[in-house]
Amino acid sequence: MALNILKLCVGCESVEELEDWIAVRLDERRLARQPVEHWHITRMVPSRVDEVTSGGSLFWVIKGNVQCRQLITEIRPFVDDEGIGRCKLVLDPKVVRTRWQPRRAFQGWRYLKPEDAPADLQGLQSDLVAMPAKLREELAELGLL
Repeated sequence: MALNILKLCVGCESVEELEDWIAVRLDERRLARQPVEHWHITRMVPSRVDEVTSGGSLFWVIKGNVQCRQLITEIRPFVDDEGIGRCKLVLDPKVVRTRWQPRRAFQGWRYLKPEDAPADLQGLQSDLVAMPAKLREELAELGLL
């Protein structure tokens, strides 16, 4: 069974901003003739790599709510220039919107069991994507999302 990871999307105000940031980074790599892939660097290497890379996703907490996810395709441990062990969570660049799920701030990342993960938006729920980010945020604060 796939295991997910939950992480704060620090400095990001909306899913749209995350999608734009990913697009810019992919364009930069394309122009630099580097492999066109997207990753997130974290300090701690997951110990349950096989479970995470067998269909797990990185669920992003944006503005206090889980709002989207990206499929984790690979985990690459490495040592940075300062000699500190880190890892790249290689992600599918496609951002999948999920139902909003409130989450308090925390440090680092957490495992997220499939049964605790919010469902993807489907059907009529996907109309929420067309709604302005500010309106979605206000509805979530009122407990209506």
